[in-house]
Amino acid sequence: MNRLIGSICLTGAAAIWGGMYVVSKYVLHFINPLTLVVMRFAIGAAVLGMVLLAVRGGCIARKDWRKVAIYGLVGYTISISAQFIGTQLSSAHSGAVITSASPAFIALFAFGMLKERLTIRKIVALLIATAGVLVIMGTDQSGGESTLIGNLFLLTAAVSWALYSVLGKFLTEQYPALAVTFWSSLFGILFTLPLAGWETVVKGFVMPNDPLVWWGVLYLGAVSTALAFFLWTKGFELMDAGTAGLFFFVQPIFGAILGWLVLGEQLTVPFFIGSSLIIGSVLLAMKGE
Repeated sequence: MNRLIGSICLTGAAAIWGGMYVVSKYVLHFINPLTLVVMRFAIGAAVLGMVLLAVRGGCIARKDWRKVAIYGLVGYTISISAQFIGTQLSSAHSGAVITSASPAFIALFAFGMLKERLTIRKIVALLIATAGVLVIMGTDQSGGESTLIGNLFLLTAAVSWALYSVLGKFLTEQYPALAVTFWSSLFGILFTLPLAGWETVVKGFVMPNDPLVWWGVLYLGAVSTALAFFLWTKGFELMDAGTAGLFFFVQPIFGAILGWLVLGEQLTVPFFIGSSLIIGSVLLAMKGE
């Protein structure tokens, strides 16, 4: 039952994040990246805080504040800031492909930190899923211009996100996933706010008057942060980290489906081939647990 619930949580998070690159790419035309990170965390923390007040169970022992602070620094400030900066400097296509390297880093961190076995089955599943992503994304020629510095930021986002995912396994052994997500988001705001202030001084800030921008900010905060981060953390609590990380590959599937539903984009033969490879890789890894 834990594996089923974990799979549902991780699939839900991947589905939400599937459309995140398109939304963030649009919003970043109007709002500076670090400022957007703070907005996203603030909305996410507010939503999570209201839920915690309702369920009453969100206290973290003082001795563990440092762990939660590091968790928030790695997963929120470093990973999400690097992702937004990288997305602004590169293409949405590159963002989806490069950050899809996270499961490989998750498997390595899980092997080194959690002592999880890096089995042949997991390695094969990882390679199959990677091939699936490349098949889906490789035919997309509309992603825009990429830059080396942008891609390096995206790689930083992938590595730090992997570390964040594995660190969450330690914290959710002691505290509910909802509490861990809420408090780490607050630390994320604390660490990112000075950087956003510096960014505003250097670049300035003009209040956007496009309603779509604010709907995008709301989506990134309430849905892509509060809900998706909770689902991701909960999924890792319930499953082997190396296997759970493979669900990250599901993002481009939902991204393509969203493009088909909303933008009328075509679902091509490579999409179905790549999707089959990704889904098959997840099933292969889960069969080995």
